[in-house]
Amino acid sequence: MIALLIRDLKLGTRAGGGFGLGLSFFLIVVVLVPFGVGPEMGQLSAIAPGILWVGALLACLLSLDRIFALDWEDGSLDLLATSPLPMEGVASVKALAHWLTTGLPLVLAAPVLGVLLNLPQTGIWPLIWSLGLGTPALSVIGTFGAALTVGLKRGGLLLSLLVLPLYVPTLIFGAEVARRGAMGMDIATPLLMLAGITCGTIALLPFASAAVLRVNLR
Repeated sequence: MIALLIRDLKLGTRAGGGFGLGLSFFLIVVVLVPFGVGPEMGQLSAIAPGILWVGALLACLLSLDRIFALDWEDGSLDLLATSPLPMEGVASVKALAHWLTTGLPLVLAAPVLGVLLNLPQTGIWPLIWSLGLGTPALSVIGTFGAALTVGLKRGGLLLSLLVLPLYVPTLIFGAEVARRGAMGMDIATPLLMLAGITCGTIALLPFASAAVLRVNLR
């Protein structure tokens, strides 16, 4: 498992992996927003939590099709399916590698980019907490979507259509945590809901991803 994780981390940080791609897209979204809505600082401050969350979600979405694509192309996925490793573990490792190369950098970059959108100081830590709790769910859900579309031509578009509706609950509660934090309000309820969604996703979806992979590899 550790060797598989290290291999996926190396693939994710080179050869067009999600590390640089996600961060670059996140930066572009944040920089372009003021040009679209105007430079008024109060307006930017009000929409900053939602923009940062939407940008992080779309940045995670960019590299989802590569989670299983390289393994499918070189035949590694068939070897993993016939190895002693459980497919549930393989799916979990793939999701973890995606989060470490895409989700975690976004969590670390979000406070810095929040300054560009005039995010209040009170909203910095709630933003970090919400992204830290929410992005693992995005990676696990994305791994499930990648398992559904593995081997399909032009599966990236279908993957986006399948995954985006599943992202909505995480987006709602994650953005609500960041918004309430920026306004100085209590964040306990949406934070607990976000944590529950993430825990449920991590507990259940690796089994669904493994089942889908077994069907696709027959």
